[in-house]
Amino acid sequence: MTKYIIPFIVLSLISCKKTDRNDTYDNIDFKQEMRDFVVHISDYAKNIKPGFNIITQNGVELITVNGSPDGITNYDYVEALDAQSQEGLFYGYEADDVATPTDKTQYLKQFLNKAKAENKAILITDYCNTTDNIRKSRDSITHNQYIGFTATHRELDIIPQLPIPNENNQDIDNLNEAENYLYLINYQNFNTKQRLLERIATTNYDVIIMDLFYQGQAFTSQDLTQLRHKQNGGERLLIAYVSIGEAEDYRYYWQSSWDNDHPIWLDDENPNWHGNYKVRYWEKDWQKIIFGNNHSYIKKVINAGFDGAFLDVIDAYEFFEEKTR
Repeated sequence: MTKYIIPFIVLSLISCKKTDRNDTYDNIDFKQEMRDFVVHISDYAKNIKPGFNIITQNGVELITVNGSPDGITNYDYVEALDAQSQEGLFYGYEADDVATPTDKTQYLKQFLNKAKAENKAILITDYCNTTDNIRKSRDSITHNQYIGFTATHRELDIIPQLPIPNENNQDIDNLNEAENYLYLINYQNFNTKQRLLERIATTNYDVIIMDLFYQGQAFTSQDLTQLRHKQNGGERLLIAYVSIGEAEDYRYYWQSSWDNDHPIWLDDENPNWHGNYKVRYWEKDWQKIIFGNNHSYIKKVINAGFDGAFLDVIDAYEFFEEKTR
């Protein structure tokens, strides 16, 4: 998950004092709570917009019932997905431009291949920037019949000046038809919205994963019309990034008062990303921010005309499992 800064609009939401929070986490199955959350998001979105795509990033242990690579596939969860994404499968798991340890790659692949066996697309974002490692990353992704994006900047703030793997002019109607994608969620290098739209429009990526907001303003259906087709004419899918395991203090829903007067669902700040806060994602007030009503994040994504949502920080369950050990 990548941190980036955009302006936020303060809205009024109900909160409660930090001292009112229950820190015992009694009888909470953190993995199952995240599965349920994703399933409910999927049901809500697909009911409003049939064919809406749900992609989850990381958190692959949710794919099996017991969270083990040799476990039984959790079909209720997997059926809610259209694709599973994984960062750093071959390069960049521990550090940029560094090969991921083989045992870690094999561990993750066992989960990914269970989802793939259920006809779910597998998206891989590797982080590398040297010519040889980029080639090795792409070869590994292709060999495993995954869909890949090689990010040369961890910040996901540029359109790489690299040939697009398996570039084509085909219409992409579903994620399994895609051969490649662009993952661009940090717009700091684009000084106007129109410049950003123009740069994306001149690419031939099959799928664009992008943030819903440019400088605090949501993209409109008219904006997305400019991106709907690849430069070569083929139609592509447009997917909006949504963090559901952390709250971000630059988002429209954030209240400045939360610094001292926390909602019950707001937990510790992520030490690696200033301004990102772990959330108790099983709490209904947080879930209402994400889906289920006309003011929710997912409804804004649908209203803008996106073809799906890319759900990040799915692995937030790890934070709470560690906290309770």
